[in-house]
Amino acid sequence: MKIFKTSFLLLFGAFSIQAQDYKQETLDKAKNIQDKIITIDTHADINLNNFTNENNYTMDLDTQVNLPKMEAGGLDVAWFIVYTGQEELNEEGFQAAYNNAMQKFIAIHKLVNELAPDKIGLATTSEEVRQIHASGKKVAMIGVENGYPIGEDIGNVKKFYELGARYMSLSHQGHSQLCDSNTGEENDEWLHNGLSDLGKNVIAEMNKYGMMIDVSHPSKESIKQMFEISKAPLIASHSSARELCDHSRNLDDELLLLFKEHGGVVQTVAFSGYLDIEKNKAFSEASKKVYEKKAAEMNFKLLKRDSIKKLSPNDRSIYYAEFQKIRTAAQSDIEQLKEEIEPVGVSDFVDHIDYLVNLIGIDHVGISSDFDGGGGIDGWNDASETLNVTAELVKRGYTEEEIAKLWGENLLRVLDQVQAVAEEIQKS
Repeated sequence: MKIFKTSFLLLFGAFSIQAQDYKQETLDKAKNIQDKIITIDTHADINLNNFTNENNYTMDLDTQVNLPKMEAGGLDVAWFIVYTGQEELNEEGFQAAYNNAMQKFIAIHKLVNELAPDKIGLATTSEEVRQIHASGKKVAMIGVENGYPIGEDIGNVKKFYELGARYMSLSHQGHSQLCDSNTGEENDEWLHNGLSDLGKNVIAEMNKYGMMIDVSHPSKESIKQMFEISKAPLIASHSSARELCDHSRNLDDELLLLFKEHGGVVQTVAFSGYLDIEKNKAFSEASKKVYEKKAAEMNFKLLKRDSIKKLSPNDRSIYYAEFQKIRTAAQSDIEQLKEEIEPVGVSDFVDHIDYLVNLIGIDHVGISSDFDGGGGIDGWNDASETLNVTAELVKRGYTEEEIAKLWGENLLRVLDQVQAVAEEIQKS
């Protein structure tokens, strides 16, 4: 599929997209729907350097998510992620991770309270989401990626909750003190064979306070145990269908059906490597040469993924921010490459949505990007292109009600259910 870059800014007002093979009628209908619904992306990483007085999300930075891009694409709600990479399971590692997490909480609060209080507000309930959205402002929510910063102090669950966190995953790249990671699948090496005893207690604590349990990144056995233990529905904040793309970060049919049984939601992720491995490999190898040439021109050293993983959390964030500048500078060359090799795009992404909807039902599927953390596909490479996803859903025959569910209503329903469970636990 050949992609033509076209601006629809004048036609659609605030919306600016990259046109694909959509008829004007489809684009008009998609915009009309987005004007009526709440669009929620459940996973957008952040870099602390973009939350300063001089450099922040009120500006159209070289980030995939910021307020101008959200406005341009009609993205209403972004879950900003308190992410900490996996390090050693000792007191020193726990303390460093906790400090990193707190810095990110502080940054998000600074955005909504100091930098742009007239443009974006922090929501912790579905009611607050609707109120802030109705006021005309964008909405920020907070998710924690990797429970590693909790350390061995279960009291940090409540602390993170009070700071606004409304979901948390218990591991990331590598086994945490709470549970095994999907990465153990590569060598069949496990630390806990699922959840640790501390992890089980953290699950109970999250149920108690109303924090959604995120199963993106934990191992299959960990996830199955979470379903057994949790009294509230679970979410996958950014995962896709393993049947369509055999990657350990994706969910197989057995796990997907548990979401249907327990009432949770799977937020399909626009991450090329989790949507189509072969197509992503072919385009990545070709585009790598383009980026290498541009990086050399800009005196930037490209790192392999394994080397990136070894960076400290702050250095990793800085690396991704600098790499985004390379991507931006190389954009015209990449556009030419697309005429020769088809990249993973919005159609591939919605293929996963279709699969999930057919398997577990429209009420259990949602949308996420993993922007500024490696996510982004052709046609939805930043928040300004959000309308493309809606257009593809319209093209495939999804109704306004179904699109509203996919873009956010399902996620808000699960949040309500999780918080209702917490109220009952606290009463008893």
